[in-house]
Amino acid sequence: MKKNGKLIGAAAAVLVLIAVFAGVWFATRPATSAGARTITVEVVHGDESVRTFTCHTDAEYLGEALLEEGLVRGDQGDYGLYITEADGESAVYETDGAYWALYQDGEYATRSADQTPIHDGDVFSLVYTVG
Repeated sequence: MKKNGKLIGAAAAVLVLIAVFAGVWFATRPATSAGARTITVEVVHGDESVRTFTCHTDAEYLGEALLEEGLVRGDQGDYGLYITEADGESAVYETDGAYWALYQDGEYATRSADQTPIHDGDVFSLVYTVG
């Protein structure tokens, strides 16, 4: 009887922990906004040429919008979408240390593209970076 009580207590504790973690995640996840948005995406290529794109989207996160527009290609990694190509130019880190750095409104982004919420009027930059 005591063994069953311990199992039930342990199961209840696990359920409480799951609920707490879920609540913390929902409370701290990046906020999104509903509806149509217009964002600007600037691609700075390896030769320092710049192309600017205006995207109209209903996507809530940048990665989805970039993929919808065909502006990027990438792989899903441990930290989200890893952009390997932007505007037709590939960055191969394994070859020369090149990658696409993501900036939001002039600040280095702290999340991957598919975890970065977008709002109407946001400006993003994808900068070909070596090192």
